[in-house]
Amino acid sequence: MQYLSRLAFAAASIMLMLLALMLLVFGMVDLVTAFSHSAHAGRSALLQAISYVVIAVAVFDVAKYFVEEEVIQTSGKKSLGEARASLTKFITTIIIAVFIEGLVGVFESNTSEPSDILYPASLLVVATLIVLALGAFQRMSVDAEREKLKVGGE
Repeated sequence: MQYLSRLAFAAASIMLMLLALMLLVFGMVDLVTAFSHSAHAGRSALLQAISYVVIAVAVFDVAKYFVEEEVIQTSGKKSLGEARASLTKFITTIIIAVFIEGLVGVFESNTSEPSDILYPASLLVVATLIVLALGAFQRMSVDAEREKLKVGGE
């Protein structure tokens, strides 16, 4: 069953990596096409291409996380520190993607109606909340690790 699980995660990871690559290619083709029409169209396509790149990086990182944690990892249980570092690295990539997407949305809404700022602003708020939650997780897991060492050391 473990072999089947690894195979499924490997296949899903490869598919996600290919989709991320396709998103990058699509963004670049769209950007070049837009700039060939006009500079104004290129400006909008540039912001969209940034979004595509950020999303592609986040998707690729999810695939990489699957490969590292579910396909390659064979040692079974990890220490609390290793689990914390792995999850922190993964969540940090998601946080960066959400922040960049929010910033791109703010720039895109610069020329639109004022009510269009609500979605990108909410992304920035959500990203901030994720950072705070990650900080709380870090604090609790470090405290748990210290407690475990204290109990185990006595």
